[in-house]
Amino acid sequence: MALPQQLSKLRIPVIGSPLFIISNPDLVIAQCKAGIVGSFPALNARPEPVLEEWLKRITEELDAYNQANPDKPAAPFAVNQIVHKSNNRLMHDVEMCVKYKVPVVITSLGAVKEVNDAIHSYGGIVLHDIINNRFAKKAIEKGADGLIAVAAGAGGHAGTLSPFALVQEIREWFDGPLALSGSIASGGAVLAAEAMGADLGYIGSAFIATEEANADERYKKAIVDYCADDIVYTNLFTGVHGNYLAPSIEAAGMDPRNLPESDPSKMNFGSGGNSDKKAWKDIWGCGQGIGAVKEIVPAAKMVDRLAGEYFAAKERITGFAKAAE
Repeated sequence: MALPQQLSKLRIPVIGSPLFIISNPDLVIAQCKAGIVGSFPALNARPEPVLEEWLKRITEELDAYNQANPDKPAAPFAVNQIVHKSNNRLMHDVEMCVKYKVPVVITSLGAVKEVNDAIHSYGGIVLHDIINNRFAKKAIEKGADGLIAVAAGAGGHAGTLSPFALVQEIREWFDGPLALSGSIASGGAVLAAEAMGADLGYIGSAFIATEEANADERYKKAIVDYCADDIVYTNLFTGVHGNYLAPSIEAAGMDPRNLPESDPSKMNFGSGGNSDKKAWKDIWGCGQGIGAVKEIVPAAKMVDRLAGEYFAAKERITGFAKAAE
């Protein structure tokens, strides 16, 4: 199945994933101008009226860029909506997406047909993130256009399944748009995602270490300094299991290797769940792929690195194929 036009003309097949607090208009615009889908969570725009300000700015700046660069237009942008009963802003934020005709909407923590219908009303597409095949089928049944398979090793709220298993099971029945999340921080990993059946790589943690990202400089430096061994998987901070940097947990006065379980019924995205620490301020979410991140750079330079690695990997594969002939 061909990709929808929103995803078919990217410089490389990558979506910059929405990073809570961290993704902002500066980062999104830079990602889009560099040729990949940039995204942000609607809840990053606080209070509610700020969302319209962000959407207006992103839309106008990308439109102006496209008019000035007709031969090399920017990639489209995406907005992430938390479709969970705790999000009392959902319908307001969806209305803003409809008003500004957001090209791609990424839904999380629930699949709601009414949200999908609203985005479809103007020609937008909906990608729903899932951690297993059962949730994937529910999302498509509710009208999502595509899926984001959040596999083991992804930053933030991650699943536990191997990407090989998760993508294989989804591709047995679904031939629509499929992005893969989980330890992807290099161009070679993006190509590997395609090789196993995904259409796009979904990259978040690497973009924390960019100049535009709204992250503490210590957080950015930690992305550069640490690696997969420094990641801890826990549900303590929001009620949903996710991956976090162990040094940030230690700095908050806790033992990252001996954390209690949280009550999943008390999900709390932004106030720290059952912990007395604000998860997204004091505890740093991060995926296992950060070993590929060696410096803090502008987002455009990060995309340049990914693109260089991606096409170099393609050339290697082509060379192997020719050698085998």
